[in-house]
Amino acid sequence: MEKEYVMEIARTIREQLVSLTPMPVIMSWGIEGFAATVYKDMPALQIEVNGRLHTGYVIVALNGADYYEVYLQKGAAVECVNDEVCFDELGDVIDRAIESGTDQAEYDRFCEQQRALLLSGQHA
Repeated sequence: MEKEYVMEIARTIREQLVSLTPMPVIMSWGIEGFAATVYKDMPALQIEVNGRLHTGYVIVALNGADYYEVYLQKGAAVECVNDEVCFDELGDVIDRAIESGTDQAEYDRFCEQQRALLLSGQHA
């Protein structure tokens, strides 16, 4: 696979993710860096994250059907989160997997507790 093609796809994924996902959501992922890569013979973007539910890597790969596949990697373990993600769903899929989870009320309580800790000057 040509390096320029991989770089172009990774750049597109990053632009879509950043432009369509609210900035506070992206900030909550604790992103350490982005890297263009090839995963399972697909051009991909690898994101190093430090989320509440997942710390490690998120791999977003473009498959032959023009959908994204989202994987979580921690060490040697890799889990496919979703193999049919449209560009406008990418931020939500990643956020549920690494930060907010599927229980919105539980996540809202967590965020409120963290906010209270910050305002009180205490550390988590």
